[in-house]
Amino acid sequence: MPPSTPPDDVTHPPAQVPAPAQRDEAVTTSDPERIRALAHPLRLAILDLLDDEGQATATRCAEVTGESVASCSFHLRMLAKYGFVEPAERVGREKPWKPVGTGRTSRYDPEQPESLRAAGELARIVVDQEAARVAQWIDSAPRQPHEWLLASVMTKSSFWATPEELTELSRELQAITDRFEGRWTHPELRPEGSRPARFFGVVNADPFDPDAPADAGSPAARTPGAPAEGPVTVELPTGEEPRA
Repeated sequence: MPPSTPPDDVTHPPAQVPAPAQRDEAVTTSDPERIRALAHPLRLAILDLLDDEGQATATRCAEVTGESVASCSFHLRMLAKYGFVEPAERVGREKPWKPVGTGRTSRYDPEQPESLRAAGELARIVVDQEAARVAQWIDSAPRQPHEWLLASVMTKSSFWATPEELTELSRELQAITDRFEGRWTHPELRPEGSRPARFFGVVNADPFDPDAPADAGSPAARTPGAPAEGPVTVELPTGEEPRA
């Protein structure tokens, strides 16, 4: 439990804050301690809110997350300590916070072995939160307009690739929404009829132990030339007529 403190009681980041990212850069780190600072469901929820709204007070964070103001204030200060948020310009008595940079990248670094475990802890939380978000979207489908359901998709695919090819695919996936850049912060760039949308993607090689005995499920045991699983796409059915 965080200590009981008045909301938004800090107006300056703590000492020894990591060097800030440029305004147009993502915050990138392989530091296990900084990655672990992100590996908390409430902190990730707060960061999502700041990303969406540009800035928010601890009071606003509490309204959206359902947590106490004191708890949100504590976690905002922890995020500031590790260089992920910073105080925004005060408006009257309000003390809002804003995200640092244009995103966050937590990267495994072989020269920092503990970064693998830290990144894994963070990834598990992100996967759980995204799974919950997708489930919420599925549950809401009967109340959504036809055109938005037809525009949404879940898809997966299996294939063979080299590390270099998988790296290239990962980079392409990271850049896939670049075409929409700027629309969060500049409403004038949003086309008429647009609304917030979400994308979540994972690219990974199958886990494989080359010393393990071959079995029917391992890559080594597959018949040469046999087709791999093709793309699997889910077009969401609706249980009733969506609203117009």
